Amino acid sequence: MSRAPFRVVPLDATHDRSAFDCDSPALNRYLREQVSQDVRRRVAACFVAVTDEGRIAGYYTLASASLWLADLPPSTAKKLPRYPTVPAVRMGRLAVDRGFQGQGLGGALLADALARAIRAEIAAYALTVDAKDETAAAFYRHHGFIALPETPLTLFLPLATVRGLL
Repeated sequence: MSRAPFRVVPLDATHDRSAFDCDSPALNRYLREQVSQDVRRRVAACFVAVTDEGRIAGYYTLASASLWLADLPPSTAKKLPRYPTVPAVRMGRLAVDRGFQGQGLGGALLADALARAIRAEIAAYALTVDAKDETAAAFYRHHGFIALPETPLTLFLPLATVRGLL
């Protein structure tokens, strides 16, 4: 098990993505084969946690999104303007290499994503995620995310909540 310190930086062409291996073939394939196209087309931004040696230990993606006001829990929706949607930042993917799992890196990457969403100059109400399964949803709920009533694998965390913790 490695105890390497990490830096979280935007993915660029100097990062070797070929050795990354998490528990999900789809997440491995995305990082190795598709993410560069998404970044180039500006449909997602990718951030990687790298070791001092430059190895990618984990990554996540962010993109702009929106949440339907009608999909939010009534107690949340009643506090928001009556627009059909509210702006959000979507964390599309979050993965940690097998060699670095169990060290809290997933939570650290989530914290980094929340910090970036808060610092953004474009307004967003929440960070939202589409959990791939119940285990992933439990991870997000553990970090304060709220499931949408009709789609429990879609979760959100109001950025005001995060600002209040900082």
